[in-house]
Amino acid sequence: MGMLRTLKDMMMFNEGLAYRGEAKSVSLPTLSRKMEGTRAAGMSGELQMDMGMEAMELSFTCTGPMRQVLRQWGTTTVDGIYIRFAGNYQSDDTAEIDTVEVIVRGRFKEIEMGDQEVGEASEFKTTMAVAYFKLVWNGRTEIEIDPLNMIEIVDGVDLLAERRNALGLF
Repeated sequence: MGMLRTLKDMMMFNEGLAYRGEAKSVSLPTLSRKMEGTRAAGMSGELQMDMGMEAMELSFTCTGPMRQVLRQWGTTTVDGIYIRFAGNYQSDDTAEIDTVEVIVRGRFKEIEMGDQEVGEASEFKTTMAVAYFKLVWNGRTEIEIDPLNMIEIVDGVDLLAERRNALGLF
């Protein structure tokens, strides 16, 4: 029997600054591939060709305005801001704890300051365009995606190494 892993604790960091007591939720990047349908002679149906990765985004919600995020608005480089999510997930059947860390670099594309109402908790939401992604599970890098350097490592295998070598990009 297997039970689901539940997020028990999490922490968000922006350029190393801990959002302890401030980060409320995070939406980690969706990994999506651009697929294009093709059907040619001798094929009985359409197949999807892999055309590379789609753009990645990360968003998070905090419990109120975040001055550091506002000061990072308009960052001029595509990978100018470093965000780190650390969480631990526990299985209720075995009590085992898995640690998951997601590291991204990018820049904010949207800041939503939300409704401000006296005596009410507000929400401050951000969306980041991601230029670098790394997922570490129990200390092991499972996925690392770096489009700027044409790197896509999954389970220890660099899927783009041959293509980089063919272009002379070592």
